[in-house]
Amino acid sequence: MVSPALGGIVIGQEMGRELGTRAIFLERVESKLVLRRGFEICSGEKCLVVEDVITTGLSTREVIEVVNSKGGKVVAVASLVDRSGGKVDFGVPRFSLLSLEVKSYKPEEWPAV
Repeated sequence: MVSPALGGIVIGQEMGRELGTRAIFLERVESKLVLRRGFEICSGEKCLVVEDVITTGLSTREVIEVVNSKGGKVVAVASLVDRSGGKVDFGVPRFSLLSLEVKSYKPEEWPAV
């Protein structure tokens, strides 16, 4: 299990515990996700990326990039909530407990109520 801090840490840890595997997380350093605290990803190691909420998929993509750069292989992405309504593609299977399409607006585009 590999998760981005902070939102994915608890979910990743609990999924790892339930599946009997280790769970690690990436942290932002100077606005870039990195491995710290002695965490490592071995070449060829299979990883499940675990998130709390996916909206644009930016953090998840960053995690995938780090795993790939270390020689790991992302086999799937899992999240509690997918706010993109299934529109974000990570190039691997993805699973969410809840999928919603949440519209967002720029202030000048906010519809009149």
